[in-house]
Amino acid sequence: MPKIQASEHPYVVYSTPDGGVGERRALRAIDYDGKPLERGELIPLPDGATLSMMPQRLAAGLDLQGERHALARSWGWALAALLPIGYTRVKLPGYTQTPDSEPLPFFGYAAVAGWRGRLYVAAVRTDDPERWLSRNFDLTQLETLVQQRLAAEPENRMLAHHAHCALDYHCPTASNLFFSRWEAACAVSGGCNARCVGCISKQEEEGLVSPQDRLTFTPSEQEIADAAVAHLDVADDAIFSFGQGCEGEPLLQFRLIERAIRAIRQRTQRGTININTNASNPHALSRLYAAGLDSLRASTISARRETYDAYYRPIGYTFEHVKQSLVLARDAGVYSSINLLCFPGLIDCEDEIAALVAFLRETGVRLVQLRNLNIDPEVLWPRVPKPSGRPLGMLALIDALRREAPDVIIGNFSRPVGRRKEGIEAC
Repeated sequence: MPKIQASEHPYVVYSTPDGGVGERRALRAIDYDGKPLERGELIPLPDGATLSMMPQRLAAGLDLQGERHALARSWGWALAALLPIGYTRVKLPGYTQTPDSEPLPFFGYAAVAGWRGRLYVAAVRTDDPERWLSRNFDLTQLETLVQQRLAAEPENRMLAHHAHCALDYHCPTASNLFFSRWEAACAVSGGCNARCVGCISKQEEEGLVSPQDRLTFTPSEQEIADAAVAHLDVADDAIFSFGQGCEGEPLLQFRLIERAIRAIRQRTQRGTININTNASNPHALSRLYAAGLDSLRASTISARRETYDAYYRPIGYTFEHVKQSLVLARDAGVYSSINLLCFPGLIDCEDEIAALVAFLRETGVRLVQLRNLNIDPEVLWPRVPKPSGRPLGMLALIDALRREAPDVIIGNFSRPVGRRKEGIEAC
């Protein structure tokens, strides 16, 4: 039998000191747990993905005898990929941490490898990413549209805030507010009733830095309604979404949102009004359902209370409130989805999958939006309980959801839905 060479398997790639990409074909690429990456777990690096250096983390892999080796610091640092929305990460990158390492920025690091001279990433496509790719967000055009809109509505603080998000953070939903298309953002709340470990707009722990600034004011009903009607009346597949990464929890402003929804629906019946929320207040959401809310997306990292509480660290509510909110949405005919924060080795464990399937059946959720959790593994793991069941893998999780909850859509994006008088359906 011919000797198997390391280059016949996915091999180690790394970030060179000058910012390039190096390869070490003598070492098999590994994941975070030190297991070799297999070809069936890898896809070619997709359009819209970016490569990320992992500072103070040494590239590592396995030799022909299965022994683990880390490249010397002089070679560079470990490499990861950041995926565009529409792709779900299936493996975390493998590396050897150095003693002087600091927490990584809040991104969704995915394992990468080389194979026959090309770069591959441990991921699977789970939705159509076309509307979220950078080529659809021309910066020059966006700058012109922002200037024109702000000049026409200089008093609207909500528009000014989202101009910052669009131009500085390159937020797609904030940008869509100015492109007048698809899903558009509306942040309303600077406060929050959770202290998420991976919060991207406010961090209280020393050494953890949020990549975004949180909203610092409360927009008025008029500012919201004017922006919403302008968007819903003209946009293709129009969605106007309360609840964004640059704010806290929108339900803390549910009375404002209720008034705004009623004002919007007095002026237009077109498009979808959505809320992205932690679903912590069933009473508040019931009022929004009655006011004309069309859909909601509830965020969760797990369907097990122990895991949920450890990550969200809720204030004044429990995971049972989240479930109740979704049940009420089902009963009110509101299209519901969950924003499932996915972390390989956690959500794909046996007990987590079983709890998630039961949760979907109990609540009548229509759509699971898979979202790669943006966090350093070394930050998350000490803060959440390890599941007792063994990890089956992200591909097995997706297969289990499709098999055990066949009526639930698996994807990554919110869908425009029909108005309730038409019997809400995803378009």
